Amino acid sequence: MKDYGKMSLEEFSSGQLLLIDKPLKWTSFDAVSKIRYVIRKKFGLKKFKVGHAGTLDPLATGLLVICTGKFTKRIADLTLENKTYTGTFLLGSTTPSYDLETTPENHQSTEHVTNEMVQEAAEKLSGPIMQLPPIFSAKKVAGKRAYISARKGEEVKLAPKPVIIEKFEVDTSNLPEVKFEILCSKGTYIRSLARDLGEIIGCGAHLTELRRTKIGDYAVERAIDPMQFEEAMWDREEDV
Repeated sequence: MKDYGKMSLEEFSSGQLLLIDKPLKWTSFDAVSKIRYVIRKKFGLKKFKVGHAGTLDPLATGLLVICTGKFTKRIADLTLENKTYTGTFLLGSTTPSYDLETTPENHQSTEHVTNEMVQEAAEKLSGPIMQLPPIFSAKKVAGKRAYISARKGEEVKLAPKPVIIEKFEVDTSNLPEVKFEILCSKGTYIRSLARDLGEIIGCGAHLTELRRTKIGDYAVERAIDPMQFEEAMWDREEDV
């Protein structure tokens, strides 16, 4: 890990790429705000450019690539990188949001489900596919975020979009839980893959755990959480 406590304002301004492990229930904006606040406080600034590449839902953890200063110009390119996720689907029920943001419903038996059925469903969802985003998402419909309308109970219509699932590995050793590792293109919703997997198998499914482990070649093993970043920034006194 870089010794952030000894880095100068010039180094942060010229551009740093920070690998941050987003905590559970933090929004991506929360993480960016924390990093910005710490840098501003450290150097007595009123403003400072900080941004992230690739949003994570509050119920997901894992890698956020955060750029400072001039490196914020690289965000668009970093967003295009493939991403790797691990986590858990639960077969036998669905939720309106496709994850645990909303209450499970439509409970069905999973006694008929076999490893082969899950493997075949994952294969059908691999490669180039058309994916329908969740209505509980930040997609805009008529200028409004879809999740705002969805939470009000209003009808939301979203169009399918092309994504590429390069790897979809599943572990069915603890059914009805399905552990997974997925390598996918920009814009893929893992929640939607949970829904689609459940539909193919015929028992419903929703996402119960999600962690992003890689963005391109950047791995979460090299990341620190926002509080560790704050501690590192104030760990050393300025050299005199």
